[in-house]
Amino acid sequence: MQATAIAQPNIALIKYWGKRDVAQNLPAVGSISITLSNLFTRMQVRFDDGLRTDRLAVNGARDTAMLPRLSACLDNVAGTTRPRAHIASTCNFPIAAGLASSASSFAALVVAGAAASGISFDTATLARLAGRASGSAARSLFGGFVELGNAGDTIDVGEICPAGAWPLAVAVAITEPGPKPVGSTEAMEISRETSPFYSNWVVAQPQDLATARAAIEGRDFGQLAAIAEHNCLKMHSVMWASRPPIVYWNAATMRCLQTVRRLQGEGAEVFFTIDAGPQVKAVCRPEVLGDVEAALRGTAGVSDVMTTGLGNGACLEHGA
Repeated sequence: MQATAIAQPNIALIKYWGKRDVAQNLPAVGSISITLSNLFTRMQVRFDDGLRTDRLAVNGARDTAMLPRLSACLDNVAGTTRPRAHIASTCNFPIAAGLASSASSFAALVVAGAAASGISFDTATLARLAGRASGSAARSLFGGFVELGNAGDTIDVGEICPAGAWPLAVAVAITEPGPKPVGSTEAMEISRETSPFYSNWVVAQPQDLATARAAIEGRDFGQLAAIAEHNCLKMHSVMWASRPPIVYWNAATMRCLQTVRRLQGEGAEVFFTIDAGPQVKAVCRPEVLGDVEAALRGTAGVSDVMTTGLGNGACLEHGA
């Protein structure tokens, strides 16, 4: 009746933005991501026959805002007649700030919820359950490089390259640790309904995915860097052209991009990507991670830099 799971956030290199089926939470475009190792969410689920409603604590404090989504996800995993649950979540990185905290949270929740219920699901099924709650959460069930498809009437996701097969590193520059002003789900719908660039975004995505797949297969860092930066800037252009415009970046975000460009000019193998938030992720070769971290720490407006390699998919915590 109790289990604890750990899941890492994933950072999309070829972005997921927009839904083709809001009710089923199915993405409008495919995406390719990397699962991180040092950032994580730990989720404990304990069913209690004496509870009348679910309870949630996030980093030790009671949280009611996210509880309905978590409860609905547990219902999908364990059934609506399940006992109510104590849910305790801890996260070692900023929440709701564009760092995929929802992805790691729901990935950990489905793993812990299934184990606490005594139900055995394969990874693909757990990924579909997580993806119904948060589209990108499906990717955090897998490690390394992961692709989330957009065909068919169910979530299709799987690993395309293990973490150890191409061990890249990531420096995450925190430019604003607080919650972002507009949640991703709401922002995606605004873009779909109002951005003049949205239809072109959807049409062009298959080519970007093919280019990224080829780069990963060939371990071609330069090709992956070029397509990842291009895809990132296209996604944010879709947002900026929405009505009202959705601009997550701040001045420090821009300065971080300039820092990455300077490093590239000096010969460092590094590139940037930015999800729905103001934080900048600099993906690089492991041997230049120290230089990248130092350069980002020296960038005005950066409050912290978190470094990580690539990691594995969500799993039960050992001994839990």
